[in-house]
Amino acid sequence: MAELNTGDGGGGKGGKVRSKKQNSKVDLTAMVDLAFLLITFFMLTTTLSKPQSMDLSLPDKDEDPTKNKDIKVDENRTMTVMLGENNKMIYYMGLLATPKVGPKDITYGKDGIRRELLTQKKAVIQYTGDKKKGIIVIIKPTKKSNYRNLVDILDEMAITGVSTYAIVPEFTPEETTLLEKK
Repeated sequence: MAELNTGDGGGGKGGKVRSKKQNSKVDLTAMVDLAFLLITFFMLTTTLSKPQSMDLSLPDKDEDPTKNKDIKVDENRTMTVMLGENNKMIYYMGLLATPKVGPKDITYGKDGIRRELLTQKKAVIQYTGDKKKGIIVIIKPTKKSNYRNLVDILDEMAITGVSTYAIVPEFTPEETTLLEKK
């Protein structure tokens, strides 16, 4: 434990008593034990920051290619978002040959794609009359688009509550020329 040792020299020569320097020593063994206990406690009780991730549901890989059937979707419910180079984004509703809306350039953020997603989501729910049959968004990133743009558009899907979306890296020739010319 802690002790304080002082030298008790007794009397010296002569009758004059002088004050002597006291020799002091503090035992720090208990302090070291306490420090290691505190370090161990905080190491065991703290939580490390967990990486943030987004859940993506991917389809099962089907071994039999003859089972793959195209799913027919109402074109009035479909919105296509194409991501190009230099933060470029173009969207359209319906088919590209006969679009319901667009194709238009749009920006990221609340005044751009988020506002348009919310507007089209409401329009699709009014069109179908069923909240379960909402908007379907097809996200088409090009090879020249960056990863951050894809993450941004996936964040917009989560923010606006769009539950049905797909990432499709395939482009028609018309879509490719549309991305290159604008």
